[in-house]
Amino acid sequence: MPRVAGRIDLSKNEAILDAAVEVLTERGVAASMEEIARRAGVSKQTVYNHYGSKAELIRALMARRVHEITASLETPGAVENPREALAAFARILLETAMTPRAAAFMRTAMLDATRQADLGVAVFEAGPRASRRKLAQFLALETAAGRLNCPDPQEAAEFFAGMVLGSYQTASLLGVDTTLDDFRVDRLAREAAHRFLRAYAP
Repeated sequence: MPRVAGRIDLSKNEAILDAAVEVLTERGVAASMEEIARRAGVSKQTVYNHYGSKAELIRALMARRVHEITASLETPGAVENPREALAAFARILLETAMTPRAAAFMRTAMLDATRQADLGVAVFEAGPRASRRKLAQFLALETAAGRLNCPDPQEAAEFFAGMVLGSYQTASLLGVDTTLDDFRVDRLAREAAHRFLRAYAP
């Protein structure tokens, strides 16, 4: 049975992104594209064919993370059920930010940004800013439907994300054990959604 090119490309894309997370977490942005290619089991040219530069590769990494975090806002029925959609968003945001790999990646990105500002911009623009923008779009839809009253959806999105992450992300970046089990993550996510909806009730 012949292989489908699109499937091959998708598989290579995922392998490259997975390898990039590992290598960049271990070595920072100074890590070579050769090492990423070796870890992914592809040629360096393949990496460059998919992503023209390291900055573009980092943007793709962050875009994949943003897609995972914001998926709950785009599922069928999400707009009609803002409480569940926001709680799901909060849950995955917390879970993603608190993983050891995510914390390690952000530490190296923050350190490297002092030397290569363009890469810091790439991480921020394609990561936190993009996820907040998608959340703001969701809040704007809810406001238009009369279920929320967010005069400034972007500001409201920043408030919600900040309320969810609180000091937990800072603790994670500093290597402080906050031990958030599934029950506590779920409780925090639901409480954040509840309080946010009360604050921005129409």
